[in-house]
Amino acid sequence: MTATTRRVAVVGGGLAGITAALRCADAGCAVTLFEARPYLGGLTHSFRRGELQVDNGQHVFLRCCTSYRALLHRLGVADRVRLQPRLAIPVRSPGADRAVWLRRRHPLPAPAHLAGALLRYRPLSPGERARFARAALALRRVDPAAPATDRRSFGDWLREHGQSDRAVAALWDLFGVATLNAPADGASLALAATVFQLGLLTDPAAADIGWSRVPLRRLHGDPARICLAAAGAEVRTATAARGIEPRDGGWRVITDAGATVVDQVVLAVPPGPAERLLPAGSVEQAPGWSRRLGSVPIVNVHVVLDRPVLDVPFVAGIGTPVQWVFDRTGPSGSAEGQYLAVSLSAADELVGVPTAALRARLLPELAALLPGLRDATVRDFFVTRERHATFRPAPGSAALRPPGRTAARGLVLAGAWTATGWPATMEGAVRSGEAAAALLDRSAPDAHPSWSAHPPARSPTGVMP
Repeated sequence: MTATTRRVAVVGGGLAGITAALRCADAGCAVTLFEARPYLGGLTHSFRRGELQVDNGQHVFLRCCTSYRALLHRLGVADRVRLQPRLAIPVRSPGADRAVWLRRRHPLPAPAHLAGALLRYRPLSPGERARFARAALALRRVDPAAPATDRRSFGDWLREHGQSDRAVAALWDLFGVATLNAPADGASLALAATVFQLGLLTDPAAADIGWSRVPLRRLHGDPARICLAAAGAEVRTATAARGIEPRDGGWRVITDAGATVVDQVVLAVPPGPAERLLPAGSVEQAPGWSRRLGSVPIVNVHVVLDRPVLDVPFVAGIGTPVQWVFDRTGPSGSAEGQYLAVSLSAADELVGVPTAALRARLLPELAALLPGLRDATVRDFFVTRERHATFRPAPGSAALRPPGRTAARGLVLAGAWTATGWPATMEGAVRSGEAAAALLDRSAPDAHPSWSAHPPARSPTGVMP
Protein backbone atom coordinates (compact mmCIF):
# COMPACT_ATOMS: atom_id res chain seq x y z
CA MET A 1 0.00 0.00 0.00
CA THR A 2 1.52 3.38 -1.01
CA ALA A 3 0.72 6.89 0.05
CA THR A 4 -0.86 7.62 -3.32
CA THR A 5 -3.37 4.79 -3.01
CA ARG A 6 -4.06 4.93 0.70
CA ARG A 7 -7.74 5.49 1.45
CA VAL A 8 -8.26 7.41 4.68
CA ALA A 9 -11.54 8.24 6.39
CA VAL A 10 -11.59 11.13 8.84
CA VAL A 11 -14.64 11.04 11.11
CA GLY A 12 -15.26 14.50 12.54
CA GLY A 13 -14.88 17.92 10.95
CA GLY A 14 -13.63 20.03 13.83
CA LEU A 15 -10.13 21.52 13.91
CA ALA A 16 -8.55 18.15 14.72
CA GLY A 17 -10.35 16.42 11.85
CA ILE A 18 -9.69 19.25 9.40
CA THR A 19 -5.98 19.18 10.24
CA ALA A 20 -5.68 15.41 9.93
CA ALA A 21 -7.63 15.38 6.65
CA LEU A 22 -5.47 18.10 5.11
CA ARG A 23 -2.29 16.39 6.22
CA CYS A 24 -3.36 13.09 4.70
CA ALA A 25 -4.66 14.70 1.51
CA ASP A 26 -1.43 16.66 1.10
CA ALA A 27 0.43 13.34 1.40
CA GLY A 28 -1.49 12.02 -1.61
CA CYS A 29 -4.06 9.91 0.23
CA ALA A 30 -7.63 9.51 -0.96
CA VAL A 31 -9.41 11.22 1.94
CA THR A 32 -13.09 11.17 2.82
CA LEU A 33 -14.17 13.37 5.72
CA PHE A 34 -17.46 12.62 7.49
CA GLU A 35 -19.11 15.32 9.60
CA ALA A 36 -22.48 14.96 11.31
CA ARG A 37 -23.22 18.69 11.22
CA PRO A 38 -24.01 20.54 7.98
CA TYR A 39 -20.79 22.57 8.30
CA LEU A 40 -17.15 22.12 9.26
CA GLY A 41 -15.44 23.75 12.20
CA GLY A 42 -16.74 21.75 15.15
CA LEU A 43 -17.04 23.93 18.24
CA THR A 44 -15.77 26.97 16.32
CA HIS A 45 -18.67 27.96 14.10
CA SER A 46 -21.02 30.83 13.33
CA PHE A 47 -24.70 31.33 12.63
CA ARG A 48 -26.95 34.15 11.50
CA ARG A 49 -29.31 35.97 13.83
CA GLY A 50 -31.16 38.62 11.89
CA GLU A 51 -28.47 40.80 10.34
CA LEU A 52 -25.76 39.56 12.70
CA GLN A 53 -23.15 36.90 12.03
CA VAL A 54 -22.77 35.33 15.49
CA ASP A 55 -19.96 33.07 16.69
CA ASN A 56 -21.13 30.28 18.96
CA GLY A 57 -18.41 31.36 21.40
CA GLN A 58 -15.42 33.63 21.68
CA HIS A 59 -12.15 31.95 20.75
CA VAL A 60 -8.68 33.45 20.95
CA PHE A 61 -5.17 32.16 20.38
CA LEU A 62 -1.70 33.19 21.48
CA ARG A 63 1.37 34.12 19.49
CA CYS A 64 3.02 30.86 20.47
CA CYS A 65 0.20 28.66 19.15
CA THR A 66 2.43 27.52 16.31
CA SER A 67 0.32 24.66 15.01
CA TYR A 68 -2.92 26.62 14.99
CA ARG A 69 -1.25 29.55 13.25
CA ALA A 70 0.23 27.15 10.69
CA LEU A 71 -3.27 25.83 10.00
CA LEU A 72 -4.49 29.39 9.40
CA HIS A 73 -1.71 29.81 6.83
CA ARG A 74 -2.62 26.49 5.19
CA LEU A 75 -6.25 27.63 4.95
CA GLY A 76 -5.14 30.96 3.48
CA VAL A 77 -6.82 33.01 6.22
CA ALA A 78 -3.89 34.31 8.28
CA ASP A 79 -4.87 37.83 7.24
CA ARG A 80 -8.29 37.38 8.85
CA VAL A 81 -6.95 37.43 12.39
CA ARG A 82 -5.45 40.15 14.54
CA LEU A 83 -2.45 39.47 16.78
CA GLN A 84 -1.28 41.91 19.43
CA PRO A 85 2.24 43.27 18.90
CA ARG A 86 2.64 43.04 22.69
CA LEU A 87 0.50 41.50 25.39
CA ALA A 88 -1.96 44.06 26.74
CA ILE A 89 -4.98 43.12 28.86
CA PRO A 90 -7.25 45.79 30.35
CA VAL A 91 -8.65 44.51 33.66
CA ARG A 92 -11.70 46.13 35.24
CA SER A 93 -13.49 45.58 38.53
CA PRO A 94 -16.97 46.80 39.52
CA GLY A 95 -17.07 50.49 40.32
CA ALA A 96 -13.48 51.17 39.30
CA ASP A 97 -13.01 54.46 37.46
CA ARG A 98 -10.56 52.97 34.98
CA ALA A 99 -8.96 49.75 33.88
CA VAL A 100 -5.71 48.34 35.21
CA TRP A 101 -3.48 47.11 32.40
CA LEU A 102 -1.41 43.96 32.33
CA ARG A 103 1.17 44.82 29.67
CA ARG A 104 4.41 43.42 28.37
CA ARG A 105 6.47 46.60 28.11
CA HIS A 106 10.12 45.69 28.51
CA PRO A 107 12.26 43.31 26.41
CA LEU A 108 13.33 41.35 29.48
CA PRO A 109 13.58 37.55 29.64
CA ALA A 110 10.57 35.71 31.04
CA PRO A 111 9.19 35.93 33.63
CA ALA A 112 10.85 39.29 34.33
CA HIS A 113 9.01 40.72 31.31
CA LEU A 114 5.90 40.94 33.51
CA ALA A 115 7.63 42.70 36.41
CA GLY A 116 6.50 46.17 35.40
CA ALA A 117 2.90 45.06 34.99
CA LEU A 118 2.90 43.36 38.38
CA LEU A 119 4.34 46.41 40.13
CA ARG A 120 1.36 48.43 38.92
CA TYR A 121 -1.30 45.76 39.40
CA ARG A 122 -3.45 47.46 42.05
CA PRO A 123 -5.87 44.56 42.69
CA LEU A 124 -3.05 42.87 44.63
CA SER A 125 -1.17 44.25 47.62
CA PRO A 126 2.61 44.70 47.37
CA GLY A 127 3.08 41.55 49.43
CA GLU A 128 0.77 39.55 47.18
CA ARG A 129 2.65 40.75 44.10
CA ALA A 130 5.96 39.61 45.60
CA ARG A 131 4.51 36.23 46.57
CA PHE A 132 3.07 35.87 43.05
CA ALA A 133 6.54 36.36 41.58
CA ARG A 134 8.01 33.71 43.89
CA ALA A 135 5.22 31.26 43.03
CA ALA A 136 5.72 31.91 39.31
CA LEU A 137 9.40 31.03 39.62
CA ALA A 138 8.49 27.86 41.53
CA LEU A 139 5.92 26.91 38.88
CA ARG A 140 8.65 26.98 36.24
CA ARG A 141 10.27 24.05 38.05
CA VAL A 142 7.13 21.86 38.13
CA ASP A 143 7.30 18.80 35.85
CA PRO A 144 3.96 18.64 33.97
CA ALA A 145 4.73 15.15 32.68
CA ALA A 146 5.00 13.57 36.13
CA PRO A 147 1.92 11.49 37.06
CA ALA A 148 2.02 12.88 40.60
CA THR A 149 1.78 16.41 39.19
CA ASP A 150 -1.40 15.56 37.31
CA ARG A 151 -2.98 14.12 40.45
CA ARG A 152 -2.51 17.40 42.35
CA SER A 153 -4.93 20.31 42.36
CA PHE A 154 -3.53 23.59 41.07
CA GLY A 155 -5.38 25.40 43.84
CA ASP A 156 -3.72 23.30 46.53
CA TRP A 157 -0.31 23.99 44.99
CA LEU A 158 -0.99 27.75 44.89
CA ARG A 159 -2.01 27.86 48.55
CA GLU A 160 1.08 25.84 49.44
CA HIS A 161 3.12 28.54 47.73
CA GLY A 162 1.60 31.45 49.62
CA GLN A 163 -1.12 32.56 47.22
CA SER A 164 -4.11 34.25 48.84
CA ASP A 165 -7.67 33.73 47.66
CA ARG A 166 -7.57 37.25 46.26
CA ALA A 167 -4.40 36.56 44.30
CA VAL A 168 -5.87 33.37 42.88
CA ALA A 169 -9.07 35.12 41.79
CA ALA A 170 -7.48 38.34 40.52
CA LEU A 171 -4.51 36.92 38.64
CA TRP A 172 -4.08 33.14 38.45
CA ASP A 173 -7.72 32.45 37.57
CA LEU A 174 -7.81 35.45 35.25
CA PHE A 175 -5.67 33.40 32.86
CA GLY A 176 -6.34 29.89 34.14
CA VAL A 177 -10.13 29.78 33.90
CA ALA A 178 -10.05 31.03 30.31
CA THR A 179 -7.42 28.54 29.14
CA LEU A 180 -8.22 25.52 31.31
CA ASN A 181 -12.02 25.98 31.53
CA ALA A 182 -11.70 25.37 35.26
CA PRO A 183 -10.84 27.39 38.37
CA ALA A 184 -7.60 26.58 40.15
CA ASP A 185 -9.23 24.22 42.66
CA GLY A 186 -10.76 22.17 39.85
CA ALA A 187 -7.71 22.00 37.61
CA SER A 188 -4.87 19.53 37.32
CA LEU A 189 -1.55 21.04 38.34
CA ALA A 190 0.00 19.40 35.27
CA LEU A 191 -2.30 21.20 32.85
CA ALA A 192 -1.99 24.49 34.72
CA ALA A 193 1.79 24.23 34.72
CA THR A 194 1.73 23.60 30.97
CA VAL A 195 -0.35 26.72 30.37
CA PHE A 196 1.63 29.04 32.60
CA GLN A 197 5.09 27.70 31.80
CA LEU A 198 4.69 27.98 28.06
CA GLY A 199 2.32 30.92 27.98
CA LEU A 200 3.77 33.33 30.54
CA LEU A 201 6.93 31.98 32.11
CA THR A 202 9.15 30.92 29.20
CA ASP A 203 9.06 33.40 26.34
CA PRO A 204 8.18 37.10 26.69
CA ALA A 205 6.14 37.14 23.46
CA ALA A 206 4.34 33.86 24.03
CA ALA A 207 1.10 35.23 25.47
CA ASP A 208 0.39 37.99 22.95
CA ILE A 209 -3.31 37.51 22.18
CA GLY A 210 -4.88 36.98 18.78
CA TRP A 211 -8.49 36.78 17.66
CA SER A 212 -10.56 36.51 14.53
CA ARG A 213 -11.58 39.60 12.57
CA VAL A 214 -14.27 37.63 10.75
CA PRO A 215 -17.01 35.18 11.79
CA LEU A 216 -15.48 31.83 12.74
CA ARG A 217 -17.16 30.03 9.87
CA ARG A 218 -15.22 32.27 7.48
CA LEU A 219 -12.03 31.55 9.43
CA HIS A 220 -12.28 27.76 9.77
CA GLY A 221 -15.21 25.86 8.30
CA ASP A 222 -15.72 27.38 4.86
CA PRO A 223 -12.00 27.79 4.02
CA ALA A 224 -11.37 24.22 5.17
CA ARG A 225 -14.01 22.88 2.79
CA ILE A 226 -12.41 24.80 -0.09
CA CYS A 227 -8.88 23.66 0.80
CA LEU A 228 -9.89 20.04 1.22
CA ALA A 229 -11.65 20.02 -2.13
CA ALA A 230 -8.59 21.60 -3.77
CA ALA A 231 -6.42 18.88 -2.20
CA GLY A 232 -8.67 16.18 -3.66
CA ALA A 233 -10.50 15.20 -0.49
CA GLU A 234 -14.20 14.41 -0.41
CA VAL A 235 -16.21 16.15 2.30
CA ARG A 236 -19.52 14.68 3.40
CA THR A 237 -21.30 17.00 5.80
CA ALA A 238 -24.63 16.14 7.47
CA THR A 239 -23.33 12.56 7.46
CA ALA A 240 -22.92 10.94 10.85
CA ALA A 241 -20.82 7.82 11.29
CA ARG A 242 -22.99 5.14 12.88
CA GLY A 243 -20.30 2.52 13.15
CA ILE A 244 -16.67 1.65 12.35
CA GLU A 245 -15.90 -2.00 11.61
CA PRO A 246 -12.70 -3.82 10.60
CA ARG A 247 -12.95 -5.29 7.10
CA ASP A 248 -10.29 -7.31 5.18
CA GLY A 249 -7.33 -5.49 6.66
CA GLY A 250 -9.08 -2.15 6.41
CA TRP A 251 -12.22 -0.50 7.77
CA ARG A 252 -15.87 0.10 6.95
CA VAL A 253 -17.32 3.45 7.99
CA ILE A 254 -21.07 3.00 8.25
CA THR A 255 -23.46 5.91 7.73
CA ASP A 256 -27.17 6.17 6.99
CA ALA A 257 -26.25 6.32 3.31
CA GLY A 258 -24.32 3.05 3.42
CA ALA A 259 -20.77 1.89 4.08
CA THR A 260 -17.47 3.30 2.83
CA VAL A 261 -14.44 0.99 2.74
CA VAL A 262 -11.07 2.56 3.56
CA ASP A 263 -7.61 1.48 4.62
CA GLN A 264 -7.24 3.72 7.67
CA VAL A 265 -9.44 5.84 9.93
CA VAL A 266 -8.88 8.99 11.99
CA LEU A 267 -11.60 9.21 14.62
CA ALA A 268 -11.85 12.90 15.52
CA VAL A 269 -15.13 13.17 17.40
CA PRO A 270 -15.87 14.05 21.05
CA PRO A 271 -15.05 11.50 23.78
CA GLY A 272 -18.57 10.06 24.17
CA PRO A 273 -19.14 9.33 20.47
CA ALA A 274 -15.55 8.11 20.19
CA GLU A 275 -16.07 5.53 22.93
CA ARG A 276 -19.27 4.35 21.26
CA LEU A 277 -17.59 3.99 17.86
CA LEU A 278 -14.31 2.45 18.98
CA PRO A 279 -14.04 -1.35 18.62
CA ALA A 280 -13.86 -3.18 21.94
CA GLY A 281 -10.35 -3.33 23.38
CA SER A 282 -8.88 -0.65 21.11
CA VAL A 283 -8.00 1.65 24.02
CA GLU A 284 -6.58 0.70 27.40
CA GLN A 285 -9.11 2.67 29.42
CA ALA A 286 -11.85 0.69 31.16
CA PRO A 287 -15.38 1.00 29.74
CA GLY A 288 -17.02 4.27 30.73
CA TRP A 289 -13.80 6.28 30.46
CA SER A 290 -15.47 9.09 28.49
CA ARG A 291 -18.09 9.55 31.22
CA ARG A 292 -15.41 9.63 33.90
CA LEU A 293 -13.37 12.11 31.88
CA GLY A 294 -16.45 14.32 31.88
CA SER A 295 -17.03 17.69 30.29
CA VAL A 296 -17.31 21.35 31.22
CA PRO A 297 -19.69 23.88 29.63
CA ILE A 298 -18.98 27.36 28.33
CA VAL A 299 -21.73 29.98 28.17
CA ASN A 300 -21.57 33.07 25.96
CA VAL A 301 -23.87 36.01 26.58
CA HIS A 302 -24.49 38.28 23.59
CA VAL A 303 -25.56 41.89 24.15
CA VAL A 304 -26.46 44.22 21.27
CA LEU A 305 -26.53 47.92 22.24
CA ASP A 306 -27.59 51.13 20.54
CA ARG A 307 -24.23 52.80 21.24
CA PRO A 308 -20.60 51.92 21.97
CA VAL A 309 -19.72 51.37 25.64
CA LEU A 310 -16.39 49.54 25.24
CA ASP A 311 -13.51 51.40 23.57
CA VAL A 312 -11.01 48.51 23.45
CA PRO A 313 -11.24 45.13 21.67
CA PHE A 314 -11.73 43.26 24.94
CA VAL A 315 -11.64 43.63 28.69
CA ALA A 316 -11.23 41.14 31.54
CA GLY A 317 -13.26 41.36 34.74
CA ILE A 318 -12.27 40.56 38.33
CA GLY A 319 -14.50 40.65 41.39
CA THR A 320 -17.45 39.94 39.12
CA PRO A 321 -19.07 36.96 37.38
CA VAL A 322 -18.32 38.72 34.07
CA GLN A 323 -15.04 37.12 33.01
CA TRP A 324 -14.11 38.45 29.54
CA VAL A 325 -15.99 40.89 27.30
CA PHE A 326 -15.23 41.22 23.58
CA ASP A 327 -16.32 43.81 21.05
CA ARG A 328 -17.66 41.78 18.12
CA THR A 329 -19.32 44.65 16.28
CA GLY A 330 -17.12 44.56 13.18
CA PRO A 331 -16.92 40.79 12.69
CA SER A 332 -20.68 40.42 13.16
CA GLY A 333 -21.46 42.82 10.33
CA SER A 334 -23.32 45.21 12.61
CA ALA A 335 -23.62 48.66 11.05
CA GLU A 336 -24.35 50.68 14.20
CA GLY A 337 -24.28 50.53 17.98
CA GLN A 338 -22.10 47.88 19.57
CA TYR A 339 -22.30 44.11 19.90
CA LEU A 340 -20.60 42.62 22.96
CA ALA A 341 -19.89 38.95 23.61
CA VAL A 342 -19.37 37.94 27.24
CA SER A 343 -17.42 34.68 27.56
CA LEU A 344 -18.12 32.64 30.71
CA SER A 345 -15.86 29.61 31.09
CA ALA A 346 -16.25 26.83 33.66
CA ALA A 347 -19.97 27.59 33.51
CA ASP A 348 -21.39 24.60 35.41
CA GLU A 349 -23.62 26.83 37.52
CA LEU A 350 -24.83 28.94 34.60
CA VAL A 351 -25.40 26.55 31.72
CA GLY A 352 -28.92 25.60 32.88
CA VAL A 353 -30.02 29.12 33.90
CA PRO A 354 -32.81 30.49 31.63
CA THR A 355 -31.94 33.43 29.40
CA ALA A 356 -34.25 35.83 31.24
CA ALA A 357 -32.57 35.01 34.55
CA LEU A 358 -29.12 35.41 33.04
CA ARG A 359 -30.15 38.80 31.70
CA ALA A 360 -31.40 39.93 35.10
CA ARG A 361 -28.23 38.70 36.77
CA LEU A 362 -25.55 39.74 34.30
CA LEU A 363 -26.65 43.05 32.80
CA PRO A 364 -26.19 44.90 36.13
CA GLU A 365 -22.80 43.24 36.55
CA LEU A 366 -21.81 44.27 33.05
CA ALA A 367 -22.95 47.84 33.69
CA ALA A 368 -20.82 47.91 36.84
CA LEU A 369 -17.78 47.13 34.67
CA LEU A 370 -18.79 49.35 31.75
CA PRO A 371 -20.63 52.38 33.18
CA GLY A 372 -21.64 53.63 29.74
CA LEU A 373 -24.03 50.70 29.49
CA ARG A 374 -26.31 52.31 32.07
CA ASP A 375 -27.40 54.90 29.49
CA ALA A 376 -27.51 52.49 26.56
CA THR A 377 -30.54 50.66 25.17
CA VAL A 378 -30.24 46.89 24.92
CA ARG A 379 -31.54 45.99 21.48
CA ASP A 380 -30.98 42.27 21.80
CA PHE A 381 -29.84 39.83 24.46
CA PHE A 382 -29.32 36.14 23.77
CA VAL A 383 -27.25 33.24 25.01
CA THR A 384 -25.28 30.44 23.37
CA ARG A 385 -24.33 27.38 25.39
CA GLU A 386 -21.77 24.69 24.66
CA ARG A 387 -22.76 22.12 27.25
CA HIS A 388 -19.79 19.87 26.51
CA ALA A 389 -17.27 22.48 25.41
CA THR A 390 -14.16 20.74 26.80
CA PHE A 391 -13.17 17.71 28.79
CA ARG A 392 -13.01 18.31 32.54
CA PRO A 393 -9.34 19.11 33.34
CA ALA A 394 -9.57 17.84 36.91
CA PRO A 395 -6.69 16.34 38.88
CA GLY A 396 -6.09 12.84 37.55
CA SER A 397 -7.62 13.55 34.13
CA ALA A 398 -4.43 12.55 32.30
CA ALA A 399 -5.06 8.89 33.08
CA LEU A 400 -8.45 9.12 31.34
CA ARG A 401 -7.18 10.65 28.09
CA PRO A 402 -6.33 7.93 25.57
CA PRO A 403 -3.35 8.40 23.27
CA GLY A 404 -3.77 8.90 19.54
CA ARG A 405 -2.52 5.42 18.78
CA THR A 406 -5.03 2.64 19.41
CA ALA A 407 -4.60 -1.13 19.60
CA ALA A 408 -6.52 -1.46 16.34
CA ARG A 409 -4.24 -1.34 13.32
CA GLY A 410 -4.99 1.60 11.05
CA LEU A 411 -7.29 3.38 13.53
CA VAL A 412 -6.09 6.49 15.36
CA LEU A 413 -7.71 9.14 17.53
CA ALA A 414 -7.63 12.92 17.29
CA GLY A 415 -9.17 15.65 19.39
CA ALA A 416 -8.14 18.12 22.06
CA TRP A 417 -9.32 15.57 24.65
CA THR A 418 -6.74 12.95 23.65
CA ALA A 419 -3.44 12.58 25.52
CA THR A 420 -1.72 15.64 24.07
CA GLY A 421 -0.57 16.94 27.46
CA TRP A 422 -2.43 20.16 26.65
CA PRO A 423 -5.73 21.54 27.88
CA ALA A 424 -8.69 21.51 25.50
CA THR A 425 -7.79 24.39 23.20
CA MET A 426 -7.67 25.10 19.48
CA GLU A 427 -3.92 24.59 19.56
CA GLY A 428 -4.32 21.23 21.27
CA ALA A 429 -6.93 20.16 18.72
CA VAL A 430 -4.73 21.03 15.76
CA ARG A 431 -1.70 19.32 17.29
CA SER A 432 -3.74 16.18 17.86
CA GLY A 433 -4.72 16.19 14.18
CA GLU A 434 -1.10 16.55 13.16
CA ALA A 435 -0.14 13.68 15.45
CA ALA A 436 -2.93 11.45 14.11
CA ALA A 437 -1.81 11.96 10.52
CA ALA A 438 1.80 11.29 11.49
CA LEU A 439 0.79 8.04 13.16
CA LEU A 440 -0.75 6.93 9.88
CA ASP A 441 2.21 8.09 7.86
CA ARG A 442 5.50 8.56 9.66
CA SER A 443 6.86 10.58 6.75
CA ALA A 444 4.26 13.30 7.31
CA PRO A 445 6.57 15.93 8.86
CA ASP A 446 8.95 15.72 5.88
CA ALA A 447 6.26 15.27 3.27
CA HIS A 448 4.48 18.58 3.69
CA PRO A 449 7.05 21.37 3.96
CA SER A 450 4.52 23.86 2.61
CA TRP A 451 2.81 24.13 5.96
CA SER A 452 4.50 21.84 8.47
CA ALA A 453 7.06 24.60 8.92
CA HIS A 454 5.35 26.88 11.42
CA PRO A 455 5.30 30.66 11.01
CA PRO A 456 7.62 32.62 13.31
CA ALA A 457 6.55 31.80 16.84
CA ARG A 458 7.88 30.52 20.08
CA SER A 459 6.92 27.85 22.54
CA PRO A 460 3.48 26.24 22.21
CA THR A 461 0.71 26.98 24.64
CA GLY A 462 -3.03 26.94 25.00
CA VAL A 463 -5.74 29.36 24.06
CA MET A 464 -9.10 30.24 25.42
CA PRO A 465 -11.52 27.47 24.57
